[in-house]
Amino acid sequence: MSGIRFDRLRVMIVDDNLHMRRLIVAIMQAFGVREYFEAHDAEQAWAALPNAKPDIIILDWQLPGITGIEFARLVRTSPKSTNPFVPIIMLTGHTHVDHVRQARDAGINEFLAKPVSVKAMLVRLINVIENPRPFVRCDTYFGPCRRRKSITAYQGRERREPDLVTVD
Repeated sequence: MSGIRFDRLRVMIVDDNLHMRRLIVAIMQAFGVREYFEAHDAEQAWAALPNAKPDIIILDWQLPGITGIEFARLVRTSPKSTNPFVPIIMLTGHTHVDHVRQARDAGINEFLAKPVSVKAMLVRLINVIENPRPFVRCDTYFGPCRRRKSITAYQGRERREPDLVTVD
């Protein structure tokens, strides 16, 4: 495993399925995570956010009431958000390309399909910790840079570099 001190991480797990929450808790404990917070819906997670102060949120798409996408947007853009920069991993069975794009556009850092494997979860956790993407703000988006690759040779009309403001 990497040199990450998982025992120092605070993880919030938001999923309406108790069995899925228990599975994610077991995976987190196997990695060494000691502090985790469970929420069965977005409202409960939102209320717990200021006290939980998670380092990472693992979020389901399909939640009763506020969806995972709406919750992610709240975390990223609400003036009441306690940490709009917290990494969010979306763990969902909704894996159609349109869902992946919607998650990306809501400010999700990583996307993980159910059923989850321990290896896939570890890869996503390591990625948000060791390879964080810079946050950007523009008219319609705030969140991690949606580009995964740096293509410096492209100079075409759609190049957005001057449009982006990096937020540290």
